[in-house]
Amino acid sequence: MAGSIIEEKATVQEMTPDVVSDSKPGTFDHIKEFFTEKPNFHLARQNPLELMKLTPRQAFTFSVAFLGWMVDAIDFFCVSMTTTELAASFDCEVSDVTSAITTTLMLRPIGALIFGVIADRYGRRIPLMANLFLFTVIELASGFSKNLSTFIGLRAVYGILMGGEWGLGNSLAMETLPVASRGIFSGILQEGYAVGNLIAALLYYAVVPNLGWRALYWISIIPAVVTIGLAYFLKETDVWLANRATQRGKSKRMYQTAIDMLKKHWLRCIYSIILMAGMNFMSHGSQDLYPTFLKKQHGYTPRQATIGTVVGNLGAIVGGIIFGYNSEYFGRRRTIAFCCICGACFIPLWILPQRYGPLLAGAFFMQVFVQGAWGVIPVYLSEISPAAFRSTFPGLSYQLGNLISASASQIEAKLGEKNPLPELRDGKRIPDYGRTQGTLIGIIFAIVFILVIIGREERGKVFQKADREELDGSPDVEKGEFTETRA
Repeated sequence: MAGSIIEEKATVQEMTPDVVSDSKPGTFDHIKEFFTEKPNFHLARQNPLELMKLTPRQAFTFSVAFLGWMVDAIDFFCVSMTTTELAASFDCEVSDVTSAITTTLMLRPIGALIFGVIADRYGRRIPLMANLFLFTVIELASGFSKNLSTFIGLRAVYGILMGGEWGLGNSLAMETLPVASRGIFSGILQEGYAVGNLIAALLYYAVVPNLGWRALYWISIIPAVVTIGLAYFLKETDVWLANRATQRGKSKRMYQTAIDMLKKHWLRCIYSIILMAGMNFMSHGSQDLYPTFLKKQHGYTPRQATIGTVVGNLGAIVGGIIFGYNSEYFGRRRTIAFCCICGACFIPLWILPQRYGPLLAGAFFMQVFVQGAWGVIPVYLSEISPAAFRSTFPGLSYQLGNLISASASQIEAKLGEKNPLPELRDGKRIPDYGRTQGTLIGIIFAIVFILVIIGREERGKVFQKADREELDGSPDVEKGEFTETRA
């Protein structure tokens, strides 16, 4: 079985031209290449439908990874959907409730480290099942919270569990997929988050007005239970099995190998964490408070706010898939940069209109470009990841970035409340959430644009060959700049 999959990968790799750059990340030549390198016209001619043809094993593995990230997002967005209901139930301000979101985001790196290390050492399947089971229990318990402190405590534990899921699912998917198909499936995988947000919005609309916010948390565990059952039938990836065999043969050097890897790639680790901080500010800053912005600043009903969320997530799904696919053509970094430029252009339409229709259009196009950039992230982090840490490195980078950006919604809520609109509604000040969201997102777009210009690119990396060279300690690896092998 392993041989057939490797053969299939090799066949697809023949379609993938050499995209190796000799320039060092951050140098003038590297930045110049970003602006002058021609797009890959060969890849542009590939039919996306052909790229989406997978073997049954590849399709099943990817589906479980997608569902895992989707149910993770459903449970996470239950909080942002119910901030006003939670504030009313617990007799507090919305900004107090958003501290639960902040707490969840801050603790995700702990889960990324714990589950990532376990997965890189012992495999992805069992840690994924354990992760999904535990956060299902926490989500169920959240619906029984009697006060804000209990609720925040449960969301803190949930944050640890949520932090472990992305690295597990991402490594499973990227190690299984054909090389030339990674871009488009990267976009689809990441938009499991948008699909989860969309499902959470639909559940909110159907459940909360009729059964209350507690029932939303209880009902939302159903997709997770189904995913746990499917994960039971997963098999470990051939890439992990090959790497594990190499490491087992050198078991006495396991600890030293990890230390050496961190020493050689410390700059890459710092870069990826800063990049992911920007990306997470971009995502959470444009999503988490938006339903509250529609309800409290514009006075729209929960139903209208839900429609706004749905429209935004439809844009996210479209953007993630389109730009994930086109990253094979334009390159990972240039695709992200393009999305930053276009997203910045839509900030006024996203926050300034007073009418409902234009606001919906703004929400749609903002998420097309925010999640278009995010659609590249799973494959980008996997390709720049050191071989022995393809679950830990992407997951921990992602979640440490989340830690830095954890206060995004709370910052927006606090600033909006402290700088209200001049007019009153029912004798009360109206928080200016729109201005704070627009200012933050504009700054973040600029920062991410700069970061991707100076970053590294390893598009088309053949994992098994490059991993073998790295784990065997080839001369290039000793320099910390191993040459990527591509067909």
